[in-house]
Amino acid sequence: MKLHDDVHNYYEKVMLDRIVERNLQDKYDDDVMADFCCTVLNQLPARYIRYDVDMAFYLPQHERIQMEKRVDIAIDVAMTQVAKRGSTVSE
Repeated sequence: MKLHDDVHNYYEKVMLDRIVERNLQDKYDDDVMADFCCTVLNQLPARYIRYDVDMAFYLPQHERIQMEKRVDIAIDVAMTQVAKRGSTVSE
């Protein structure tokens, strides 16, 4: 069985959208950002899909809001963990 390249965790998209909204990609260097993303995603349940458009169409608004809140909380936790480690800011 071949795993399709288009299968992915929908939380990745939500997380990346929220990171961009907060301009966090400008705050940390690439290595810290990779660890940061792993820290965020490891706090969230997996929600695998093939096509983002399916989630946009079928996901109820209240569930989308709940997903965004979960991501925001996970980002806040990850920021605290990064701060405790004293990671460097990108230049």
